[in-house]
Amino acid sequence: MRISAFKNDRARQRFDAAYERTLAQLWPGPRTAIDLPTSFGTTRVYRTGPRPGAPDGTHDGAPDGRHAPVVLLPGSGGNALMWHRYIDALARHRPVVAVDTVGEPGASVQSAPIADGRDGAAWLEEVLTGLDATAAHLVGCSYGGWLALRHRLHHPGRTASLTLLDPAGFAALGPRFYTWLIAGGLAAAAPRPLRPRLARLVRNGTVLEGELTGLMRASLGFRRVLPVPPVFSDEELRRLDGPALFLLGERSALHDSRAVAERIGRLLPSARVEVVPGAGHALTSDRPELVTERVLGAVGA
Repeated sequence: MRISAFKNDRARQRFDAAYERTLAQLWPGPRTAIDLPTSFGTTRVYRTGPRPGAPDGTHDGAPDGRHAPVVLLPGSGGNALMWHRYIDALARHRPVVAVDTVGEPGASVQSAPIADGRDGAAWLEEVLTGLDATAAHLVGCSYGGWLALRHRLHHPGRTASLTLLDPAGFAALGPRFYTWLIAGGLAAAAPRPLRPRLARLVRNGTVLEGELTGLMRASLGFRRVLPVPPVFSDEELRRLDGPALFLLGERSALHDSRAVAERIGRLLPSARVEVVPGAGHALTSDRPELVTERVLGAVGA
């Protein structure tokens, strides 16, 4: 099987320059970059801790979950930088780790294929082990949410909580979703004065994040080879244990959020589900204040 990679050295160098520039522009304060070896390649993470004056300055992942890190997993085509506006608010309360998923355009370098959800879960388990996080609060957006759920299925009891932001795996990807992706790309390329109106029209606040859309354009030379998330079966959902919060965009292009909420409520009664009015699939950029509040509540901050 093939692995994700840039088409050539020139494409890699162009992206690396844009990545470093965007990192310097967007990241709010000190950070520690760590390159973790895994069976699937080297994984770049950025770790930061509670700011001075926070209730507790510890950085370990204690088993009781009180000091467990918040681990942020990006969506498809994204990397740790998509979480830039969340870092300050979360790091005032807990250690925060933002991950460049192996196989996505970022500073991680894939060396072996990720064939399915079991491989994705194994990769994430190796990352958590490398961080020495005996408990962690996973926050996953879209594809990252699917990875977090796969990890809980294959490594039950390993994490303190899950917060899933319009996660993949609850509907097959169809024309509506791909139309949303294309419309978002076209809106991001439009003249800046038109973007706010277009962002509302296509329900994708990412269009307004100029630095990130520039980084997205720089990643066009990247060939992504990762599994398409299959739909979770009823049996898989019934097996999920532990605290979980699902935030679903009311107007998500990925799935019918009301139907997904009903299914989760029926099969996973211990989970909390919230359908966010007026929001689309891009919850992290559509409703950042609400998402921050819900994440802090879910991790007990």
